[in-house]
Amino acid sequence: MTADLLYLCRADVERVGLPMARVIERVEQAFVEKGSGRTEMPPKPGIHTRPDAFIHAMPAFIPAMSAAGMKWVSGYPGNQALGLPYISGLMILNDPGTGLPLAVMDCTWVTAQRTAAASAVAARHLCNRDARVLAIVGCGVQGRSHLEALGVVLPGLSQVNAFDTAPGVAEAYCAWAGERGVAARACSGLREAVEDADVIVTSGPILKQPDPPLPAAWVKEGAFVSAVDFDSYVRPELFERADRLFTDDLGQFHYYRGEGYFQRTPEPHGDLGQLATGAERGRESPEQLTIAVNLGIALEDMAVGTEVLERARELGLGRALPL
Repeated sequence: MTADLLYLCRADVERVGLPMARVIERVEQAFVEKGSGRTEMPPKPGIHTRPDAFIHAMPAFIPAMSAAGMKWVSGYPGNQALGLPYISGLMILNDPGTGLPLAVMDCTWVTAQRTAAASAVAARHLCNRDARVLAIVGCGVQGRSHLEALGVVLPGLSQVNAFDTAPGVAEAYCAWAGERGVAARACSGLREAVEDADVIVTSGPILKQPDPPLPAAWVKEGAFVSAVDFDSYVRPELFERADRLFTDDLGQFHYYRGEGYFQRTPEPHGDLGQLATGAERGRESPEQLTIAVNLGIALEDMAVGTEVLERARELGLGRALPL
């Protein structure tokens, strides 16, 4: 028996053109399956060749989506100074019936999109519907994908406050947003960016021993915070102030706590699977402060990756490689 697998480079993945609304739909479906106990996903093991850098293996299986495989992904904060991406890696998709590899694809685009989609799923349950002001703290890849994803689920967003510690990055982000018809302003300080925000996204590098700069006093009543950089930006007292605190997976949260992260973060009220199925309550009043600290899980990658593969086949993209 002979078989081929399909190789999709980053350009192929991007050419598929999967809309963000569909990415969010797939990620939310994955969380419903997770919350219903119909998925398999062990905590992601990893190696760490440099301080605050990681290379992680992320396997998962979603039977309802016929999605099985693994993402092998790295995050190296020092890469940006070298002109290299912070996040890079590959995803392998397998046939759930035979185990044979079906495809290998670049995971950069999928990682960016599915991370923002998970924040969008959280926002549906934890954010006030009339949210208007969005603060983007960290104006890199995640800052851009989050603007797109949150715009899908929060159509009332009309102002973006952008802040980045690197000179000129927030200004470039605002120019990019303006080209897409979004009003954005570069803020000279973190407090200026967040103090009037209804939604705050922090997306700095993930640090094992952080010195978080975002205090509770700067965040207004009724805000929703999506911390996609673990606890690197959000101070412990802000986590403690949250009326509803959620993560994307409790098992992985506890795993990372055992590895030395989240040492001063309270126990979450639940995870996004429980929110998606209604097993846990989301926002209960406009005044509540809500936080999602999403770690990035393989279920999201498999849900989006299988859709990318299906559409790539339809479009004739990629290169067939013999096994």
